[in-house]
Amino acid sequence: MKKYKYNIVNLDCPNCARKIEDALNKNDKLNNVIVNFNTLKLIYETDKDVSINEINNEIRKIDSNVYIDCKSANKNKDYNFTIFIIAIIVAIFGMYIKINDIFNEILIIVSYILLLYRPFINSLKSITKNKTINENLLITISSIGAYLVNEKMEGIMVVALYTIGKLLEQKALNNSRNSIKALLDIKQDYANVKINDEIKKIDIEDVKKEDILVIKKGEKVPTDGVIISGSTYLDTSMLTGESELKEVNIDDIVLSGSINTKNIIEIKATTNYYDSTLSKILDIVENSTDKKSHKETLVSKFSKIYTPTVLILSIFSIFILHFIFDIPKEESVYRALTFLVISCPCAIAISVPLSYFSAIGVSSKNGILIKGSNYLDNLSNINKIIFDKTGTLTIGEFDIENIEVKDYSKKDAIDILVNAESYSNHPIAKSIMKLKNNKTKKLNITNYKEKEGLGIECKVSNKNIKIGNKTLCNCNYDSDIHLNIEDNHIASIYVNDGIKENAKDVISKLKNYKIDVYMFTGDKKEVAMHIAKKLGIENVKYEMLPIDKYESYKKIKNDKEIVAFVGDGINDSPVLKISDIGISMGSMGSEIAIDSSDIVIMNDDLNNIIKGIKISRFTNHIIKQNLAFAISVKILILVFSLFGLSNMILAVFADTGVTLLTILNTLRILRKEY
Repeated sequence: MKKYKYNIVNLDCPNCARKIEDALNKNDKLNNVIVNFNTLKLIYETDKDVSINEINNEIRKIDSNVYIDCKSANKNKDYNFTIFIIAIIVAIFGMYIKINDIFNEILIIVSYILLLYRPFINSLKSITKNKTINENLLITISSIGAYLVNEKMEGIMVVALYTIGKLLEQKALNNSRNSIKALLDIKQDYANVKINDEIKKIDIEDVKKEDILVIKKGEKVPTDGVIISGSTYLDTSMLTGESELKEVNIDDIVLSGSINTKNIIEIKATTNYYDSTLSKILDIVENSTDKKSHKETLVSKFSKIYTPTVLILSIFSIFILHFIFDIPKEESVYRALTFLVISCPCAIAISVPLSYFSAIGVSSKNGILIKGSNYLDNLSNINKIIFDKTGTLTIGEFDIENIEVKDYSKKDAIDILVNAESYSNHPIAKSIMKLKNNKTKKLNITNYKEKEGLGIECKVSNKNIKIGNKTLCNCNYDSDIHLNIEDNHIASIYVNDGIKENAKDVISKLKNYKIDVYMFTGDKKEVAMHIAKKLGIENVKYEMLPIDKYESYKKIKNDKEIVAFVGDGINDSPVLKISDIGISMGSMGSEIAIDSSDIVIMNDDLNNIIKGIKISRFTNHIIKQNLAFAISVKILILVFSLFGLSNMILAVFADTGVTLLTILNTLRILRKEY
């Protein structure tokens, strides 16, 4: 089944997007239809021959102004300013320049027609073609109703302010989309391909595996490849969030989206464009809001029933106010009309998905790829997090940082260490063996004994040797490993155990967030416990096969908790796939990491997990603010309107004004430092 993606033009309402998506999903020829209001994209799958015209015919049944176009840049319908200005001028003449009553009334009616023409036609099409009620109908009814109850200027102001509000709302939406687009501006439209010593410029989508590509200073690498000529420095900040330039030379692998900052290089493409790291990243970000969070699902369900419910309530309110509370008919109708204007749920319907879309864009800028708003949402709700050890918390090997020796020469101490540890397979023993060189003296080792979890004992030239921890050597020196000869402390060995630089700090921050931390590893108990102790992790499982990690995750997991698993994306793939949130170390674009997990840390920096949680929490904070503000303002003005304390102009603020303010508040997600 083939996947299709098109630009969708003139879509200016999230409710319309939902209705189009629902209608197209009922088409037997189409599968998995997604209308993404944030990116203005229509995506669907099909194995049948479906033309663009056929799709557009279906879309026009919902909204006659909306259509799809495979080439057109995203754009949105604009209100005709000329007609709008003429309508306002005519209204002013009709209301305030007295000529005669009939002529003034004609001018007022003309201004109404000019202002309401588009909303009226759109509402009529929505009712007749789709049997749905939208905000255009509510505005039309309210404005005409205001005219009929002799609130003519207020009726004009309602539709005028509504139009201005929609323009400002659209501008704010486009600004937010452009801000996110700027964050993700890692794609170059062209590539320089070398054919028989000639350089030809082609579309980036036409790049094929094995092509020889020339990347000039200031240009972006079009697809993944290996350098075959030249050396330079690459800016990989768009991929990893890291500002430090990366030096690359012949035979080095380069990733698409990196920027060449210095010399011309030639690369041999190892993937075509659509299989490149860049393409996968853009696809993940662009489609990330297709996987909706629980909040978005609730808002979508709420929007379906909200507008018709308020319309019914407004009709009932006329009878209640007039017949029960004895309020004059015209006043009752006016209050009900005010009630109607408030009822559009745009502030709620737009702000929630836009918040997630903004947050996912910011995360990507920081080298954190999040595949869905549901995963972003769950980041702030993690109860437990499980780390694989090797490749995640550690770099996978030990190194000797320093050796301090007394009473012996450093060379003699190293000779003893290398000869004694040559009998051990322990990872620390292997790191000591790296000290061996052609000057290392061969010694006679006898009575060799390995003390599990402690170290080793042996004899060298009939002298008793102990190499191990404080317990074995009975030492109080502050070092990782000790060398004792005849029970005398001779050397302190300091070991870099391969723990990533900020791992301990990240674990501490996760604990401060009240998140339980676990470590899974295939290493032996002593190595696992040594690393866990240094990191402050109490929950440790060791000597595990991949299937053991899989089974242990299922035992730790319960239905009431969100459990994340962090791995390197290779042997951890089974657990990454079943976990609530699978977080992989991206290894600068590892295909397995990108494919198997829900969140990818592109630069392998553990601190980005904390950054991701901060982004998630701030996003949820903004969403709660927007929902609380929008709902409370609407309810407040609804109540005011029923008691005659509100007018239609205030009601317009409760609709378009609140929508605009929530969009502006959402933009804080893009501007905040995390």
